[in-house]
Amino acid sequence: MHDIKLVAILRGVTPQEAADHIGVLIEEGFRYIEIPLNSPDWPLSIPQAVARFGEQAMIGAGTVLTVAQVTTLVEARARLVVTPNTQPTVIRRAVDNGMLVCAGCATATEAFTALEAGAQWLKIFPSSAFGPAYIAALKAVLPPDVPVLAVGGITPDNLADYLAAGCAGAGLGSDLYRAGQSVAQTRVQAQRFMRAWHAAHAHGY
Repeated sequence: MHDIKLVAILRGVTPQEAADHIGVLIEEGFRYIEIPLNSPDWPLSIPQAVARFGEQAMIGAGTVLTVAQVTTLVEARARLVVTPNTQPTVIRRAVDNGMLVCAGCATATEAFTALEAGAQWLKIFPSSAFGPAYIAALKAVLPPDVPVLAVGGITPDNLADYLAAGCAGAGLGSDLYRAGQSVAQTRVQAQRFMRAWHAAHAHGY
């Protein structure tokens, strides 16, 4: 069974609705859940999500920009930190606290800055602006054992293209979850992405 490196990005989710959406995502096979820190009341929703689902999935935060935010996440027992940039002090603080860090980058220089700071995963953002061919070329100079995720504009229809380019997975934003959408819609979109994932792996990607 492949480790399904699909990160569900719940940007805009509220504490009142987070549990219902996360529950559905876990039922459909997701094991990485990201609540970005520009979501409403994240200091409530993230600890609640960790307490309820922390044994079933790696729960954490996205758009993490400061060491202070990492400290708050440590107190919440979050395990996943996703950054939009390669700030070494933020990455180091998270790694030192046993977190999985997926650092956002766009160039080889940024990628190696993140790796030198201890990031375990890299996300290429915005992937749709660069395309699979760019990521394939970038991966040629990166350590082969570092998972690279495509983030930004990933859909069930193009996921296979990025996996074929060498991505280990993807971060899924508005094509999976949009603020205010129904739990039923979240399930439908989750199923579409999971079908695309399994179809791609059936083709050897």
